[in-house]
Parts: sequence; structure tokens; C-alpha cells
Amino acid sequence: MVRIGIVNVTGYMGAEAARLLHAHPEVELTSVTGRSAAGKPLGEVFPHLAPLGLTVYGLPELHRDEIAAAKLVASPGCHATAAILALAPAVKAGLIEPDIVVDSKTGVSGAGRTLGLSYHFSEANEGVSAYGLGGHRQLPEMTQELGALCEAPAPRITFVPHLVPMTRGILVTCYATLRGESTDATDRIRDLYRDFYRESPFVRVVDEPPATKQTLGSNRCFLYPTVDERTGRLIVVGCLDNLTKGGAGQGVQCLNLMLGLPESTGLDGTALYP
Repeated sequence: MVRIGIVNVTGYMGAEAARLLHAHPEVELTSVTGRSAAGKPLGEVFPHLAPLGLTVYGLPELHRDEIAAAKLVASPGCHATAAILALAPAVKAGLIEPDIVVDSKTGVSGAGRTLGLSYHFSEANEGVSAYGLGGHRQLPEMTQELGALCEAPAPRITFVPHLVPMTRGILVTCYATLRGESTDATDRIRDLYRDFYRESPFVRVVDEPPATKQTLGSNRCFLYPTVDERTGRLIVVGCLDNLTKGGAGQGVQCLNLMLGLPESTGLDGTALYP
């Protein structure tokens, strides 16, 4: 298969070349450019040339079957993975009101290897700081995926991420008001969560609040749902490694599904401790 790119696809000649190559059995059209429509997908400019393949949001716990049939999978962000997994069972069951608060802490590796003043040792060490309050890029992922699990109104999520002085890890705490749950709600909600993730090998519902050390280097996500009976709020604490379940590990998990392999192939390693 020969990989082809088209420069200036928005002209008549470029569009015709894209049409012909679209169905060519020995060619893969991998990229197109055009100044008059820069940044737009090809299918938006020329609907008749929209890709035929199924594109799927790569969170196996919600889209396992779709991922297995997909040719293109988008791996979720690390904060989004933790928040969606923490809230999905409650949202789908209609247990909570649409106003949701997501407080997330992340290690410095979440910013990648690019140098920046905020990530210097003397800046990040012995300090915690909030960022992205104006609208973090992973917030739409949370809204999209949780919104698909419930009827209107869509969830209204306040998301505040924080940078903490550790190398890797995500600790997310989610808050939402319950809809008329009684005082024995914690046990019933925990059972609901365990049933929701019964077929998910990397999500565990635990009986004590989890710590990021427990997921370091593993592809697991630990969830701890509980109810604040005084305020009638559901609180869900979740933790994962931002570089594995929140990144590369989840990508491998999706790859396994796409290749028809057991979901956990190559990902069974335990956490590094201490």
C-alpha cells in the first residue's frame, strides 16, 4: 500500500484526485492540505469524500465492541479517562443531578518532555497549583461521553486540574448531588459500580480510598464511590497512572481489541511499589 498526500485538495484538480484515490486498491490517502479550508476535515469540505471507516473514542470500558470493529481509535486524555470511569455508572443509572464537579491532580509527566518554567524542579517541588480554569481541552471529552450515557439535560461539569510534585499519576475526586438516595446508598452504589465494570479487567472498585502509588506503572484504575450522607452527595475517588491507563497502556488495550487479542495482552504487570 502506497501512502499518498495531496497538496491543495480544495481545487477542482485536487478534489478529483482525492475522488479517484479514495477508491484506489493500492493507495492509502493519508493527508490533504488546502489553504482556503485549513484545519477542516476532508469530509467537511467535500462530504462525498468523508472517510468510510468507523472512528471510535478509545475508552474500552464504554466502547469495547465499537473499538474491536474500528480502523481508527482516538485514545482519551488522562484526566478524562479517570473522570469518565469515576462517573459513568452513576450517570447511566440516573443517580445524580447534572451539576458535577471534577477535581483532578496530575503528576508533572502529564505535560510531556517539553521544557516549561512551571515544570522546573524549583517551581513544581513542594507546591500544588491549579491550571486550565479557563477551559481545559479534556473537558469536552467528559461532557461528550457522560452526556451520551444519559437523557437531557447534559451534564454540567466544572473541571479543575492541579499540578502536584510527583512524576506520574492521576487522582480525581468527583462530586455530584444524589437524586433521592437513602442513607444506605453507599453499599448499593458500590454494588452498582462493581456490576458496571464486571467485564472490565483494568477497573477495580475498592473499599478504601485509593492512592496513586497503587497504580504506578500499571494499566489499572481504582475507584472508590461513597456517599456523604450529610449533604446527599456522591463522592467518587479514582486513580490511575497518566502514562499507562491514562495514555500508552490504554492505547495498547485498544490495539488488542482491534487485533482480536485478549484485552489484557501485554498489560498484566502489577504496580511498582513503593
